[in-house]
Amino acid sequence: MTSGHTRLRAATLSTAPHDGRHPTRRAILCGAASLLALLPAGRGALAARKHRAATAAPPAAAPDAPPGTYAPANSLIGPVDTPARWACIVDYTTGAVLLEKAADERMPPSSLTKMMTAYVVFGMLRAGRLKLDQSLTVSEKAWRMQGSKMFVPLQGSVMVSDLIQGMVIQSGNDACIVLAEGVAGSEDQFVSLMNAQAAQLGMTNSHFMNATGWPADGHYMSARDVTTIAMHLIHDFPEYYHFFSEKSFRYNKISQENRNALVVKGIADGLKTGHTDAGGYGLCASSERGGNRIVMAVNGLPSSNARAFESERLLEWAFVNFENATLMHSGAVIDNAPVWLGRAPTVPLVATRDILLTLPHGWQNRVHISLDYKSPIPAPVTAGQQVGEVVISNTGLADIRVPVVAGADVGRLGLLGRASAVLGQKLGHH
Repeated sequence: MTSGHTRLRAATLSTAPHDGRHPTRRAILCGAASLLALLPAGRGALAARKHRAATAAPPAAAPDAPPGTYAPANSLIGPVDTPARWACIVDYTTGAVLLEKAADERMPPSSLTKMMTAYVVFGMLRAGRLKLDQSLTVSEKAWRMQGSKMFVPLQGSVMVSDLIQGMVIQSGNDACIVLAEGVAGSEDQFVSLMNAQAAQLGMTNSHFMNATGWPADGHYMSARDVTTIAMHLIHDFPEYYHFFSEKSFRYNKISQENRNALVVKGIADGLKTGHTDAGGYGLCASSERGGNRIVMAVNGLPSSNARAFESERLLEWAFVNFENATLMHSGAVIDNAPVWLGRAPTVPLVATRDILLTLPHGWQNRVHISLDYKSPIPAPVTAGQQVGEVVISNTGLADIRVPVVAGADVGRLGLLGRASAVLGQKLGHH
């Protein structure tokens, strides 16, 4: 048998007789073709889910941003100016990075550290080693801790639920120390748990020296790692995520508002803020609209006003400019491929998994989806047998390849049937 190469750019397949198996490419979406027009209504093989179709407004300067501090971040749709020194914006569902600026650079994380502290504490609650209604004793070290505080009483007892609220809402350094000592006996031993957990989660540019984010040599995170721990908090501990959404907390007759301006304004449903002289003003936030969730981390901003303004602007930019599209559903019939010497003339080709991508609005005008397989497929064919792959290209990312399998068994013709088919092909050539 000889081999050849066929490339089909339109949604048609060659019907010429085959004297060999030809690598065949079928373009099932090219340019502005409509996904929904490819299959009958209700089949669901290719469907796009669109959230918003607006376009972003031009960026405005953040308040208190000194002249010349704007430097572009990289995004899937081109450079985006931001005064943030570090930034990372990720789609929660797909993990697509929508924007990044020095996202892997080690930075002083300040109280963004407390998200890792919370993750370890939540793990202890899940394991039953800690209970929300359990009380922990306040040590002198915790009571004397400087910076932001929830004002725990020296030698007093505080419930774990109150300590979590004090840590997350009021950013209480004292609450962190009480929790760390209650969980691990000492802050140092708790920090070992934090570092081990960070390594397990793949946070390769993070190292902790304390549970609070207090400035210390060797204490750092990257913006990408901040989004990583945020996404794990949302995914791994949904039963405790509500702590990050609370707008205020009253303890010891002192009421304090959540320091996350996006949470207070109802723009985000969590997570955390931070500030040190070395790291500037930072914020990690998550928000969900129309079933689409975005996670954002920014740091190195010059003031709390700039932090609030720029984080809101960038979050809005992400929702306005991107959408999640389901390009294919698992088990959906993509095509019917010819079968050589089979009891059926064709076999359905189906996707092995859902294909959900985060893409810029207007992606329909650019993305290409093609189906690659060798044709005809020789019988016998077994359902589930890989016969080719779907290739998604021109998304701004590397080509995405998804295996395609046979959707049914196709037995081989008997001796008489095979002889007849071969004879028919030879006569067809003449």
